[in-house]
Amino acid sequence: MSEPVLKVFSYLPNPRVWKALIAADLLNLQIEVAGDKPSNLDKWLWDHEARLLEDHERHSGNPAARESRRGFSQTLFKTDAFMLAHPFGTVPAGFSEDGNVGIFESNSILRAVARLGDQGIGLYGRNVSEASRIDGFLDSILVFSREAQEYLLAMDKMTTYQYERMAEAFEFFSAGIEQTLQHNRFLVGDEMTLADIAFACDFSQFLRERLMQNRLDPVDLHCISHDAETAYPRTFAHLQNLSTHAVFEKYLGDYNAHIWL
Repeated sequence: MSEPVLKVFSYLPNPRVWKALIAADLLNLQIEVAGDKPSNLDKWLWDHEARLLEDHERHSGNPAARESRRGFSQTLFKTDAFMLAHPFGTVPAGFSEDGNVGIFESNSILRAVARLGDQGIGLYGRNVSEASRIDGFLDSILVFSREAQEYLLAMDKMTTYQYERMAEAFEFFSAGIEQTLQHNRFLVGDEMTLADIAFACDFSQFLRERLMQNRLDPVDLHCISHDAETAYPRTFAHLQNLSTHAVFEKYLGDYNAHIWL
């Protein structure tokens, strides 16, 4: 087996990490992934050489102890080197092979994998224009996934404002994907690219809302994506087609089973 070209530390399972893993599999590259359930990440030292902490290391006097932010409530332990590499202190956190360079944001980790692989496969397009169009989709997907993350994290304390904001983001994003797929087999032309990988993973993560309807019932709201296949048939067909690809199925198969029931 080849040596890993990147290391990634994250909560797991995580579709945002799966983006890079899908690309790596398609390019016959190796990525080393370390992590745990979100509730267990306070037991880890966040670092290029991430590891489980000993019980005696988990205290507020540890120099690596940090106040948690965004999605975590417990004290986390992040080395100075981790914070230098990842100034926003978030996961998934990618590292170059030697650990000297931090790569943050899941779509940037995805791009890094593509740049390290065989350019002839075309995952990052066949020319500058295609690569730039892929970047446009990756940026749009990142905006959508940011809204989706806030929405999913707010499930137990949903407000009308949060719900309506996500509904608008979903409609805007899905309409754009639907429009694109009227003319192309994939999001950028007739070949699978990073845009399709990011779409499949981030859209799938948003659709986990369908498993959380009971958390919206107390405020008399319904899942935003309920019956959305009717409004956006090409978008959902594209997700289903990608999900049946052997490499995508490896990561998204069980995760997305609820969508097609």
